Parts: sequence; C-alpha cells; structure tokens
Amino acid sequence: MSVLTLHLAGPLQSWGASARFARRTTESAPTKSGVIGMLAAAQGLERGDDDGLARLAALRFGVRIDQPGTRVRDFHTAHHAVTGKSMPLSERFYLSDAVFLAALEGDAALIDALHAALRAPVHPPYLGRRSCPPALPVELGVHYDADLEQVLREQPWQAAAWYQRLRRREDQVPLVLQVEAAPGERGGDVLRDQPLSFAAEHRRHALRTVVST
Repeated sequence: MSVLTLHLAGPLQSWGASARFARRTTESAPTKSGVIGMLAAAQGLERGDDDGLARLAALRFGVRIDQPGTRVRDFHTAHHAVTGKSMPLSERFYLSDAVFLAALEGDAALIDALHAALRAPVHPPYLGRRSCPPALPVELGVHYDADLEQVLREQPWQAAAWYQRLRRREDQVPLVLQVEAAPGERGGDVLRDQPLSFAAEHRRHALRTVVST
C-alpha cells in the first residue's frame, strides 16, 4: 500500500459531520468526507459520480492533530438574490489557526493520481468550506510500501513555528492520532462521515469507526 500525506493549515477551517438546521458545527479534526470531497474536486469528479466517489471513499483515512487551534463562532446573514428577503440567521463554527497532518492509504496508482491532481487541481482545495482556503500547498508527498499509522507517527511536526516554540518549553508534546479502524478492529468512536454520495439532491454518508491514540 501507498500513503498520501496532506498538510491542512489555514486561518480558518470547518469540518462538519452534522448540521442542525441553522447551526453548522465543526469537528475538532478534519473529517473523511471533507478530505475526500477536496480530493474529488481536485480530480474534477462530478457530484453525481458515485462510482468514482466510492473508489476514493475506500481509502483508509487518518489524521494527526499537530496544532488544535481555537474554536470560534460566527453569525451568518444572507438575502435572497431575487426577492431581497432576509434569510434565516445561521450560526457557524470554525477552527482558527489549526494545523493537521492527514493521510490516506490505498493502491499506489490511485494515490499517485490523487497526488498529481492536488499539484494541478481542476477545482482549488479548501478546508471544509469554500470560505476556508489553505495557507500553504496541501500535498506533502507519497510514501510507498508504507503503513498509515506508521507514516502519521513518523512525519515531522507540522505546527506553526510560533506554536512549536511555545510548546517546546515542555518536556513532551503529545499529538493525538485519529485513525480509521482496520477491519476487525474493535473500540473507538463512531462518526457519520463515510461518503456514499455527494449528489446535491441526496447527499449520503455512512458510519465509520475512528480509533484515537
């Protein structure tokens, strides 16, 4: 198997696994559906191409929280373009100044194709929402004949220089890994962020087990 590593950093990120009417929350780390959506956009995959999405969704996903950031709340207002009427007030949450190392494990040919797509994307990447562009190039590299969790453990710390200086006053800096459970692995938390369809009329997601260490 090969592993593609991604550097996800920006002023704002928002990785929602659920939305309740006008309340749009964010998880504390990137969701699989959000990262797969970014890769699908980079490849120019059509929203209704469920077969193409299934090939991406079959990749095993993991993330390391290198800089957790701060959760912030924003109130969003809008007006209908035709009628001019005010739309309902919405409450949206973001992660400010967060940095994550994300990784996807799968067939070498697919991993290489995704790496190439990120270097010349059809649609630009964003960190969960279109209003959240990355501060730096997203792709880090490809690791051949590698294990997902091993790559996440061994890659250099990606946190911002000011954050690293602040934390290096401590003897140790623990970093949280959130890795998709391997077949047969028990325990962990369950998230509904396994993408099944991105079609506008019926977006669908399945449950996925995530093990944190």
